[in-house]
Amino acid sequence: MSIIQSLKKDNVNMYIDWDRYTNIFYNNIYLEDCKFVIKMPLLPQKNSQMDIKIKKFNLTKYTYLISYD
Repeated sequence: MSIIQSLKKDNVNMYIDWDRYTNIFYNNIYLEDCKFVIKMPLLPQKNSQMDIKIKKFNLTKYTYLISYD
């Protein structure tokens, strides 16, 4: 038995957003079935590691810049 079910393309959304507090653009992969988002910085910041974040997320509560396939 698998913990994570196989993902279908229909249940995965990709979009770009901007964090106004840290001034970082993120490439996001939203897993609709799990309600999680994987956030990856588009450009590395000086004196910082490239942090990939995984968060519980509700896409309907937030705005984003652009979505893409």
